Amino acid sequence: MVYAKSIKEKTWQKDLTSIVCVCIASLIMSMNIKSFVRAADLIPGGFTGLSLLLQRIALQFFNLSLPYSVINITLNAIPAFIGFKMIGRKFTSYSVLMIVLNSFLVDLVPVTPITYDPLLVSVFGGILNGTAITIALHGHASSGGTDFIAVYLSNKFKKSSWSIVFGINVCILLTAGFLFGFEAAMYSIIFQFCSTQMIERFHQKDQKVTLFIITDDASNIENELMAYTHHGVTKVDGQGCYLKENKYMLYTVIGADEVKDVTHLVKQLDPHVFINVVRSESVTGNFFSEPME
Repeated sequence: MVYAKSIKEKTWQKDLTSIVCVCIASLIMSMNIKSFVRAADLIPGGFTGLSLLLQRIALQFFNLSLPYSVINITLNAIPAFIGFKMIGRKFTSYSVLMIVLNSFLVDLVPVTPITYDPLLVSVFGGILNGTAITIALHGHASSGGTDFIAVYLSNKFKKSSWSIVFGINVCILLTAGFLFGFEAAMYSIIFQFCSTQMIERFHQKDQKVTLFIITDDASNIENELMAYTHHGVTKVDGQGCYLKENKYMLYTVIGADEVKDVTHLVKQLDPHVFINVVRSESVTGNFFSEPME
């Protein structure tokens, strides 16, 4: 079959991609914390924000200076254990690697504030945070904590769950507001909103699209398509109104991250094919999702 060896990535290539993505994402996230987040005393949400919140509580109320790495790794121990059981061992392993790398890099990277304007810090810091998480997700990893919740819910319900995580983070930020003042907390909510929007926009795995494929050679394409994507295909007989030729329309729903490879596959099988790609708001029923390793 066309798809079998020419498109599928080899295991070692996936592993290398994951490691590179984890390293880049960890570096971006740690630099963001030292350059933007701490410049405006923001709480970025998630377990990263919870770690910074506990760090500030210990320093302000108990005069204890706790290392970020110790707090963050300890907090992520339980979600990581749940991730191994309910999401996937390889995904959780790379997530743990990112948690550890990010934790130590935050302690090691020097503080280099770019601006102290709280609005600029909130917007651009949120964009960088969302970028780091998106890169990690592309490498089949996460930044840990509430990201495990989002990934688990997305896999279970077949749709993006980052808005739920945003709600959890707002609760964390409101707690910070009661303790340290609501101005910083409100800027932190802007930070988290920008971060969530970046993930929703660029993390395509949770997004679904519908393909309408018009072709003369449906039998060959439908078999290759089902074998490659593991998604169902519906065939409809039709007629082209311009040339009055008999045509077939293949209808299928796939992940947005699969569009490039699937269209390349179909064009190899039929160079004259016509494909219409339509974004799907939601999908109900059986939809195959590649399980997390």
